[in-house]
Amino acid sequence: MTHPYTGKLAVLYENHGDPLPFVHLAEQLAVPLRNSADIGFDQHEAFFLSWREGMLKLLDHELLKKGGMAVDIEPRQGEQRSWPAPKDGALAKALGRKTKTVVDATTGWGQDSLHIFRMGYELLCIERSPLMAALLADGFKRLAQADWMQRLQLQPPTLLAGNAIELLASLPEPPDCIYLDPMFPPKRKKSALAKKSMMVLRDLLGDDEDKDALFAAALEATGKRVVVKCPDYAPPLGGGKPSDSFHGKLLRYDVFLK
Repeated sequence: MTHPYTGKLAVLYENHGDPLPFVHLAEQLAVPLRNSADIGFDQHEAFFLSWREGMLKLLDHELLKKGGMAVDIEPRQGEQRSWPAPKDGALAKALGRKTKTVVDATTGWGQDSLHIFRMGYELLCIERSPLMAALLADGFKRLAQADWMQRLQLQPPTLLAGNAIELLASLPEPPDCIYLDPMFPPKRKKSALAKKSMMVLRDLLGDDEDKDALFAAALEATGKRVVVKCPDYAPPLGGGKPSDSFHGKLLRYDVFLK
C-alpha cells in the first residue's frame, strides 16, 4: 500500500525553463501542477516539488524562499570520499564482512544507501513512496554524472519504485543482506534534534505501520541476514531477539541471521 499524500503535494513551476518536465512529473505523481506566478498558488498544498539549481527539490512553505531539500549525493560528515570507502563503523559491521550484495528496502532520502554504495557493496534500492522515488531518481542521475563516478566507470545503485513487501518476494536471487530503516514513532512528540528532512517526510508519509510485515518479508527473501536500523529506545522488530547488535549514536543496528 502506497502512503497517501494526495492533497498535501503539488509540482511547482517557477516560471522559467522548459515546463514540460514539470507537467510530466505532475502527471507521473498524479498531483496538481502549480505556477508560482499565479496569485495564491501556495494556498492549496503544504509541499511542492520543483527543480532548482539543477536538482529536484522538496519544498514546504518555509523553504519556498530558502532553496529546498534534495537527495544529497555527497558523503556525510565523517564518511570517506574514497571509493571503495573502508568498511568500518557500526553499519559496516552489521552488514557483515563477507556480504557482497545488499538490498535497501526502505531507501528514503538515500543517505544510508549511498554510504553502503560508497563502501563498494552491490546495491539495489527499493522505495515505495512515488514522491521519494522521484527525488531519488534525480539524485542517482546526478550521482552518475559525478566526475569520480565517470572516472571509475561506476553505475549508480539500481532503484525500484514499489512496495518492498511485494518486490522482495520477486527478487531473482536472494541478496546476502536486506537492510531496513523503517520510520518509528518518535519517543517524544517534538524533538529539537529531529532533522528537517525527516520531519517533512514523517508529515508527508507518516510512520511505517507495516514494519513487522516488511521484516517478515525480508527474512524470507534474504540469503543470509537482515539488518534493521532503529532508535535505541525501540524494541527489536518481529518480537524476536537479534543475533547481534551494533550501536551508534542514539541508534542501533540489529542483525538477524537466516
